[in-house]
Amino acid sequence: MSVVRPGMIILVKPGSRIAADGKIIEGEPSINEAMLTGESMPVEKNEGDAVIGGSINGNKSFKFEVTGTGENTFLAGIIRLVTEAQNRKAPVQRLADKIAGVFVPIVLIIAIATFVIWFFIDPHSSMLLKAPVAVLIIACPCALGLATPTAVLAGTGRAARKGIYIRGGDILENSVKADHVVFDKTGTLTEGKFEVLQVRAADEDRETELLRLSASAESGSQHPLATAVVDKARALLVDLHPPKNLTEFPGFGLKAEVGGKIVLVGNHATMEKEKIDISQFAEWADEEMALGHTVVYVAADGHALGFLSLADKIKDEAAGVIDRIKKSGRQAIMLTGDNYKTAGGVAKSLGVDRFEAEVKPDQKALIVDTFRRADRNVIMVGDGINDAPALAAADIGVALGSGTDVAMESADIILVRDDLNSLIEALEISRLTFRTIKQNLFWAFFYNIIAIPLAAGLFYPLFGWGLSPIVAAAAMAFSSLFVVTNSLRLLQVKK
Repeated sequence: MSVVRPGMIILVKPGSRIAADGKIIEGEPSINEAMLTGESMPVEKNEGDAVIGGSINGNKSFKFEVTGTGENTFLAGIIRLVTEAQNRKAPVQRLADKIAGVFVPIVLIIAIATFVIWFFIDPHSSMLLKAPVAVLIIACPCALGLATPTAVLAGTGRAARKGIYIRGGDILENSVKADHVVFDKTGTLTEGKFEVLQVRAADEDRETELLRLSASAESGSQHPLATAVVDKARALLVDLHPPKNLTEFPGFGLKAEVGGKIVLVGNHATMEKEKIDISQFAEWADEEMALGHTVVYVAADGHALGFLSLADKIKDEAAGVIDRIKKSGRQAIMLTGDNYKTAGGVAKSLGVDRFEAEVKPDQKALIVDTFRRADRNVIMVGDGINDAPALAAADIGVALGSGTDVAMESADIILVRDDLNSLIEALEISRLTFRTIKQNLFWAFFYNIIAIPLAAGLFYPLFGWGLSPIVAAAAMAFSSLFVVTNSLRLLQVKK
């Protein structure tokens, strides 16, 4: 059998497991990705969509081109993430290790002191040897050492089954401490797919001309707004002309020559910079922006023609997720490059506490760092290349699985499903895991506080209570078993 290599074309029959990562070149299958995403419903795929090695094809054959094999597959990357997560220590684990380092010599001193005291009390008593040995056995710090890693193992395992990949135990602990959650808007709180809702020209008869000029100019750009304008023109069968001398202003707009006219397409700042008077459209534009729509102005040969109103659909679950973030006692903040009025409309519909508008990509990380300097613990949620610096700057960076590779490399938590509800699940799993760690540590300390005096024979003169080494060994084993069992409850516990 030939070895699968990048560039190969593979036919996948119904019910078969996909051999490697790739891109569909023929067919529209329905694929079960539950093994990786935790989502039980099959995912409908089209030509050009990515497929993940290890997922299962539904009832339609399709062909795909292999893009990743072996250690370069998505599944291999996930395995590396989970392994790394289980090897990274939470801060509370480092504290437990320090305590264990002090605890062991203290127990040795107690055992020696127990022998000396019983030697002076009654050198012929059975407690002379039984008590020191029982102390050494029962105080073995196994439960203390197991308290954190077993909980982290169970917590990250539960998260992985739900399509949530957490890089380490320290991430779980820091997630619990976070008090601010910062969201990128486009592609995170919204679908990231714009749609032209309205074409508004000073003269209604010129609306088609406005759309033709703007779409022709935008046809040379890869920006999501440009794609939406071109799609609208094509849907209305508007003839387009190839643009000449195209100049883009990142985050603001573009200028191009179309049919002998110099066409300018952009936001309010672009028009101001080019000294284009758009005052006649101000009232209409304000109404659109108040609804959370994005307004793009169009001018030709130095005169404003009108504007396009576009909307990026807010994700169905976004408002509910924001509400749950706020109910958990955290503050929800939105960052966007849109103008203030549009951002205000979106913020109002979502119920976010605070938003920052007209933010350039390099400013996102600066805003996150400002919060941290004010002693805030920040979670940053994003999906794009422009979010990567902010994800790295935050205490916890969360990347959506639909995002770019750069964003996911910069993140501490990866949500494979493009569903913000996974963020709530991640925070809940973190809370449950940290609660379990505290329960385990409490048991480990409480057990030793009670067990060591009992094993040392402190109550023997009064009540005849003591522990034989055999009972002490059983009690020590039980304490470790309790910690492990309590941690494994994370795989089942609901609240």
